[in-house]
Amino acid sequence: MIVYITLFAVSFASATLLPMGSEALLLYDISLGYSLVWIWLFATLGNTLGSVVNYILGYKGEEYLESKDYLQKESISKYKHYFQRYGGWLILLAWMPIIGDPITFIAGVLKYKFRYFVILVTISKGIRYMVVIWMY
Repeated sequence: MIVYITLFAVSFASATLLPMGSEALLLYDISLGYSLVWIWLFATLGNTLGSVVNYILGYKGEEYLESKDYLQKESISKYKHYFQRYGGWLILLAWMPIIGDPITFIAGVLKYKFRYFVILVTISKGIRYMVVIWMY
């Protein structure tokens, strides 16, 4: 069970803005013969919850970003409309290195609907891990 919890923790951390990757540990766990289903489940859950942390930081950090003049109120409302319209498609790219984590943060800043956010991020992360497992 510790193997799955470790994978969960590494997957969680790698989905935040920390520069990490979870695929190497996932592949190592597969090579040791652990259950593919449990590996997939714990990695997907950890990575999804890490993205939720990014979302919450963005959601709660909007006022701070405005106070430091990193964001303008007018820009936020303009981009919010755009993100509400096309954001779902962007969130499906949350699995990608470099751009995925900022997308989940921006979704929070722009207050994208949380329910849709979680569904789309889970799909994105789950499919990525399925592909990594399948390619092994």
